[in-house]
Amino acid sequence: MHTHTYTVTGMTCDHCRRAVTAELEQVDGVSRVDVDLATGTVTVESAQALDPDVVAAAVDEAGYEVAR
Repeated sequence: MHTHTYTVTGMTCDHCRRAVTAELEQVDGVSRVDVDLATGTVTVESAQALDPDVVAAAVDEAGYEVAR
């Protein structure tokens, strides 16, 4: 199991949480997504290591941005 935490900018509400979670859950191999609005972080668990660009693209699709 791989776990990685990303800082995501612009998330402020439950809609943000749902949008980011929904997009990341569609990424192959993702088994769990935990969005923490207070810290602006998203923790992703997956069966294999994920390409950071794929994660960033999913977050972008939700309307937010992974801080680099």
